[in-house]
Amino acid sequence: MQIREAAAEDWPRIWPFWHRIVAAGETYTWDPDTSEEAARALWMNPAKRVYVVEDEDGTVVGSAFVTPNYGGPASHIANAGFMVDPDRAGRGIGRALAEHVLAAARSEGFRAMVFNAVVETNPAVQLWTSLGFEILGTVPEAYEHPRHGRVGLHVMYRAL
Repeated sequence: MQIREAAAEDWPRIWPFWHRIVAAGETYTWDPDTSEEAARALWMNPAKRVYVVEDEDGTVVGSAFVTPNYGGPASHIANAGFMVDPDRAGRGIGRALAEHVLAAARSEGFRAMVFNAVVETNPAVQLWTSLGFEILGTVPEAYEHPRHGRVGLHVMYRAL
């Protein structure tokens, strides 16, 4: 697998799994009915550094972005978003992408990373904690999960 910075022409290869993940309504706080145009603006925003993961045959199987979480005097705190094609889950793609993004954020001068709203039932919580993130707090019953009902949203943090 290869991880590289995304180019504008990668979006049509990101959109199918982006849409599938968000439409499922289980892990992201974005509207499940987000249009492709709005999704592209969210994910490929010029203020974000976007990465893609390609497998051996060049298929895009994951993507992530890094961006400042805050502005001004707190702009050294990063935020990120990650997606892996659900058909490729469990193959180490998410971990490799996370390690790459954490290293990239550190090299860009970020001092820490925060996730503002991690759905507590998201299997990625286990990945983030294994990579040194801690749960700072949980907003109870903040997320209407399609299978579990109302579940909490974690705020997670890791120094870089």
